[in-house]
Amino acid sequence: MAFVDHLGITVADLERGRAQFHPVLTALGYEFGSEAEGGLSWHRGDDTEIIVFAPREESSGPHVHGRVGWQHLAFSIDSPEEVDRLHRVAVDAGWTAVREPKLYPRFNERYYASFVEDDNGIRFEFMYNPPRES
Repeated sequence: MAFVDHLGITVADLERGRAQFHPVLTALGYEFGSEAEGGLSWHRGDDTEIIVFAPREESSGPHVHGRVGWQHLAFSIDSPEEVDRLHRVAVDAGWTAVREPKLYPRFNERYYASFVEDDNGIRFEFMYNPPRES
């Protein structure tokens, strides 16, 4: 069985990336791992590591949602209240609210989510999608 081991994300400004990613990732249960030249990392035990890198070359600007490349990363959350809390943490850390927390009946009648985006066009989704009751 394959699992995602790590995810690397390049941001335009590493210190701004730290200010935006650290509150969100720690609220999701990740711990700050290390800081090496050109990158910062957070991890959840031996599970997935998220690494934020400084750019190696000049960028033409932030990623634009819908273009080829990054779409979004969805985090499965335990409750609608936790989705709301994580959304507030992200917005307080400077992320832009793309979609406020709400039900998304087009996915199913239980799907509750919010979408936020950082300065680089990196989009996270916080989603609660409990199993259908028997």
